[in-house]
Amino acid sequence: MAVDSSAERVLAGLDPEQRAAVTAVAGPVCILAGAGTGKTRAITHRIAYRALSGEIAARHVLAVTFTARAAAEMRARLTALGVGGVQARTFHAAALRQVRYFAPRLLEGRPMPELLDSKVRLVTLAAARSGLRTDRAAARDLAGEIEWAKSSLVEPAEYVVAAAKALRETPHEPARVAEVFAAYEQIKRANGVIDFEDMLRAAVWGIEEHPDVAEQVRAQYRHFVVDEYQDVNPLQQRLLDAWLGGRDDLTVVGDASQTIYSFTGATSGYLVDFPRRRRDAVVVRLVRDYRSTPQVVGLANAVIRQARGTEAQLRLELVGQRPPGAEPDLRIFPDEPAEAAAVAARCRQLVASGTPAREIAVLFRTNAQSEAYEKALAEAEVPYLVQGAERFFERTEVRQAMIALRSAVRSTPAGTPLVQAVVDALAAVGWAREQPPPGGAARERWEALAALVQLAEEYASTPKLLPLGDATVASGEAAGRTVAGDPVGWVERAVSLAEFGEELQRRATQQHVPTVDGVTLASLHSAKGLEWDAVFLVGLADGTLPTTYAKTAEQVEEERRLLYVGVTRAREWLWLSYGSARSPGGRPRRPCRFLPQFDRSGGVRDTPTTAEGRKPDSRRHRVVSCRICGATLLAGVDRKLGRCADCPSDLDDELYRRLYDWRARVASAQKVPAYVVFTDATLTALAERRPVAPDGLLAIAGIGPRKLGLYGEAVLALVGGATVDELAPEKTSVIEP
Repeated sequence: MAVDSSAERVLAGLDPEQRAAVTAVAGPVCILAGAGTGKTRAITHRIAYRALSGEIAARHVLAVTFTARAAAEMRARLTALGVGGVQARTFHAAALRQVRYFAPRLLEGRPMPELLDSKVRLVTLAAARSGLRTDRAAARDLAGEIEWAKSSLVEPAEYVVAAAKALRETPHEPARVAEVFAAYEQIKRANGVIDFEDMLRAAVWGIEEHPDVAEQVRAQYRHFVVDEYQDVNPLQQRLLDAWLGGRDDLTVVGDASQTIYSFTGATSGYLVDFPRRRRDAVVVRLVRDYRSTPQVVGLANAVIRQARGTEAQLRLELVGQRPPGAEPDLRIFPDEPAEAAAVAARCRQLVASGTPAREIAVLFRTNAQSEAYEKALAEAEVPYLVQGAERFFERTEVRQAMIALRSAVRSTPAGTPLVQAVVDALAAVGWAREQPPPGGAARERWEALAALVQLAEEYASTPKLLPLGDATVASGEAAGRTVAGDPVGWVERAVSLAEFGEELQRRATQQHVPTVDGVTLASLHSAKGLEWDAVFLVGLADGTLPTTYAKTAEQVEEERRLLYVGVTRAREWLWLSYGSARSPGGRPRRPCRFLPQFDRSGGVRDTPTTAEGRKPDSRRHRVVSCRICGATLLAGVDRKLGRCADCPSDLDDELYRRLYDWRARVASAQKVPAYVVFTDATLTALAERRPVAPDGLLAIAGIGPRKLGLYGEAVLALVGGATVDELAPEKTSVIEP
């Protein structure tokens, strides 16, 4: 079949894999698209190619996405390609449109029920009817559990068994959750309203139970594209099956390594099983990464290469397409405040050097971690915005806690240690030090209040000094410890709850300056689908990432995928860091177990001072990347060679022979084995990399300042073309002093 020239133009600029995806024959097509590989380009060009070549009519295409932003981008790209009329919508928007259209027929003239914006109010009523008292966070967790059940096609009577099979960590006993679930459904029906899951179910019911509706829907939509297919839940898959009605013109695109929403009911199982369920499916793998530098891509590959489980079956090895860039940095700080101060200082440097603030992101595991970075950026006068969540001091539980702290000032006995006073005050809003409660929202609330306690610990640890004889000291409020070596005689005094409340208010005021363009602060979950020039991945300590709440192997693997998503958000520059302790002097922590083993030759690097004037002890660990393909090098020999073992060698055989002969003479003169001078791997690295200056020698693992002093001059002469015989005698018989 002759292809229209406009359709041929759609193929221009595509790489071979993208072209294969675009031109695949009609039928089931599975595009496995790694981060930054151009998946949106592939699916929009596929739609445009088929429409412009006359294979399909654009008006018969339904492209389904998971966000309105992604749907809008898809429509804009199709318009730019000269194709209009394609319906690009989220699952919910597509279902709502169909239910509204068919409502007079399906509801026999009755008006369509009102759609709930949020379940929380009705869930609170349902919990009360079931004998449970809930605050807003607990109600949100119950609502989330009901959403999971309904998205998983689980009815109230089936919930207990289904939750046990899914290893759900329920906010209450499963039987009580089931009671609330049933009561919620009753209250919802009595009020004549529906929720988003009901709307999807109504769309399914309309097609499955009404042949005339099914015929009309299937006549309208004949070709389907589903983006982010790894995030589909059972209810959405059932709606997709209803739309298809046994037909197979379906293109799905996804990346199993970016499956990070399983707690909501999303499953990568449909993506993993696609080729098995549809035997004639075409599978195309997009692995050329156009977003990130080879160094970032190499680290991403190293993180996900160790993945296990179902999703790992579709793991992709990305290949960076951009020019080489800076190596990712791993920084270790004594504590989290030092980490935040260093991040803020580096953000300020990046902005000053020309990087737009909107192209910088600080990503963390939980929203409760944002406060330290809000404070540090505010003090560094770097504008910022919080993505997908409220600013720390705007959160409801934090505002309530600050009110409780102010109220406790009068009732707190004099001399009560600050941290104890804060813990006692927070008891008034239901917070306790013991194990955090189950449920995501309740746990997030607990962690936000725990962050206030941590702030109190930090504030109390900062010395507050008064001279001896001060009236305040005489009143007994001082800690009574004389500062050593000070002839004037100063003492540390205890910090009052009132002072701490004023400090919190100061921070809140400082951080509430509105910003339009600033550094993005975001959790790893809310960062998915976004990208920035410079990315800081912070708080990478075991217990935070992976979180201590990840109990099963599957949950731990999802935490690994979260780190992978974070790494692949960076285009050019990537920083990874953690504090050895949460607060100054705290218990030491281990680094995130998902990080590869870094070369530690970087030593200590000078870093900016913190707000308290101390210099955080930041050890800089250098990630070594293959100079051929950009992959992160983990094995010692590979790091020494500067390339992967299976990457092509550019060894200078003649230089290697001269180095080998020289090493033999030196070893003989010193009466030591040859490897004591240089190992074979070091000789190979020298003959491949051919350094021409001392810095180049030091860049090769195995050559430090000592060996540079002993052998550097001779090696550089040999690299420059000298023969062993031409070297001065002392350069071929170096004797250690």
